[in-house]
Amino acid sequence: MKKLYGIGTGPGAADLLTLRAVNIIKDAKVIFAPNNKGKNMALDTVEEYIGDKRVILIDFPMGSVDTEDYINAANIIYKEIPEGEYGAFLTIGDSMIYSTFIYIMDLLKEKEIEIEVVPGIPSFVAAAAASQVPLTVKGDKFLLIDEFDNSLLDKADSFALLKTLREKESILDELEKNDFDYKYIKRVSLENEEILEDKSKIIQDRDYISLILGRKGEN
Repeated sequence: MKKLYGIGTGPGAADLLTLRAVNIIKDAKVIFAPNNKGKNMALDTVEEYIGDKRVILIDFPMGSVDTEDYINAANIIYKEIPEGEYGAFLTIGDSMIYSTFIYIMDLLKEKEIEIEVVPGIPSFVAAAAASQVPLTVKGDKFLLIDEFDNSLLDKADSFALLKTLREKESILDELEKNDFDYKYIKRVSLENEEILEDKSKIIQDRDYISLILGRKGEN
């Protein structure tokens, strides 16, 4: 029987990979990853463990992925894993958080293939450690979102926003209006990691690999 591992590779630093992820990657027959113009951050993270393995980059149109794209990806994966062997599908962060793998996994469950998921350190967890912003304390309600919705702020004590490029100024205005302290973290765990608190600098920054952490003020 064929098998596929969904592997979370963490926020980007190779030394934040789990030992389980490393061991599985070393023995996998084929490695899969989403294609981003011939590049993939997860692949960069595990580069030293891939060796001469076969790597298949799967195309997903940016911003316009539909069911057919996921079906095509699932078919490619099933076809390319040899019978009796296993492959590994790499995702940044954790495979169960806003990941392409989730949709592929659901489709592959209809085929004769075993699925196993290996957790990775999510970017917002690494960012909390780097910035020393607690995600939650006892009694907190924590909100994780990939698109900002200010109507949810009154239900949360802390939050992580994973997409920061759109309407950044209005987002920060809403956070301040709702008495949230915030920090902007980009390229967390990498050499060019940066943590910003100045509003004007945050607004000016256009790094896609960024997120915002916030906590309700004490006042």
